[in-house]
Amino acid sequence: MDATESSKLSDGIDAPMWMFWRRRRYVLVFLAFFGFFNVYSLRVNLSVAIVAMTENRTIEHPNGTVSYEQEFDWDSTTKGYILSSFFYGYIFTQLVGGYISNALGGNYVFGVGVGVTAALTLLTPLAAHGGFGWLIAVRAVEGFFEGVTFPCIHAIWSNWASPSERSRMATIAFSGVFTGTVASMLLSGILADTLGWEWVFYILGAFGCVWFVAWMLIVKKSPETDPYITTKEKEFILATLQRSAAPVEKVQHPWRGILTSKAVWALIVSSFSENWGFYTLLTQLPTFLRDTMNFDLQAAGFLSALPYLVMGLLLSVAGYLADLCQIRRWLTTTQVRRYFNCGAFLVQTIFMLVGALILRPGPTLACITIAVGCGAFAWCGFAVNHLDLSPKSAGVLMGISNTFSTIAGILTPIVSGQLTASGSENEWRTVFYIAAGIYLIGCVTYWFGVSGELQPWSIEAQERERTQRKGDERNGYANEGLVLDQKS
Repeated sequence: MDATESSKLSDGIDAPMWMFWRRRRYVLVFLAFFGFFNVYSLRVNLSVAIVAMTENRTIEHPNGTVSYEQEFDWDSTTKGYILSSFFYGYIFTQLVGGYISNALGGNYVFGVGVGVTAALTLLTPLAAHGGFGWLIAVRAVEGFFEGVTFPCIHAIWSNWASPSERSRMATIAFSGVFTGTVASMLLSGILADTLGWEWVFYILGAFGCVWFVAWMLIVKKSPETDPYITTKEKEFILATLQRSAAPVEKVQHPWRGILTSKAVWALIVSSFSENWGFYTLLTQLPTFLRDTMNFDLQAAGFLSALPYLVMGLLLSVAGYLADLCQIRRWLTTTQVRRYFNCGAFLVQTIFMLVGALILRPGPTLACITIAVGCGAFAWCGFAVNHLDLSPKSAGVLMGISNTFSTIAGILTPIVSGQLTASGSENEWRTVFYIAAGIYLIGCVTYWFGVSGELQPWSIEAQERERTQRKGDERNGYANEGLVLDQKS
């Protein structure tokens, strides 16, 4: 069933759109939004807090003399390793997250992943005072548990998202990534200046723990297991996904088909490219604005959040436009993925280059904001594409692509830290040039390799082929019986 048919099927079945709490799949989207809010607020907080933790503070002594000291005397290289440590653990649970989400239920694994990360965030100040080795260890364990989140959410969408709502549901939830980034950067700067950097971790960690309780109580694995969903909504979801309410069999993923698929590798390269630029700015922008552009800590936190605020606002718009193009049949699914993704990459390449060439506070920040904001349209390509290729393997596909994206998360703070040892303008230009080049590589690769169609190796295609074969066999037997009857 295509997007147009599923959209028609939903007409007259659901409560009015504004009464989202009466649609269980929209309650899921609402809570998933705040789930990703936590995922990134807990990931980003250290990028701002580390500026306060390592800045030179003015100390006035009783005898009237003034001195300067740092609470943590870490150089740029050490800070690079600390900021990248989250991804040391994050990379190991990408494939695991996609696999166990099919067995245990993506909702449980997603909730536990975020909940444990929130609990460990509360322990971050204690770890920092114990030494940067302890801080690296705690952040790595946080990454280990948070690594399951993106693969698990695709396993959830495969049970809850109809084709006509797939882009919207996914991108609205994913917009929590950028809302969380914005809130974390804004709050982290304010909290560090007013209450002390420790409160950055205490407040954001506590909010994550509250969300964990709500998620575990409300969200279910699938419409079939949700006791509060209406019969009409459940029937709509099952019909559009072409699934019955029968128990789901154990999933056997087609590993050979996945690993030899041109569409999968195009998706991997695109995901890596977007995340290289994303993580470069996510981890380094506060430091760049503070040390090179000479903004104070609160201003650096606020301005670092601006690009992600724009991206979060554009993401829902981009998701709606992507679905509309499919529903109205203006573009095929493949064309939507290609044009949205590659168009965004071209804009990001151009504005990263222009921002690097100018390298002045106002114009450069404007270029960075446009580049990051247009990434919202790229997310309608690579971030949703897994569900097009094989819904039942979408969690595993996300795990594979996000493993490579995590490599970008590990490398970018280290590379940037090595390249910007003195914080000069030319050093930062090099950082931006590298990001622009990688965007361009992702654009070309995705353009020629993308597919928005169900793949021949997918579980769904194989099931349909077996069903068709059995139907043909039954028709053959029936025809043979008819011939024998006629002869007799």
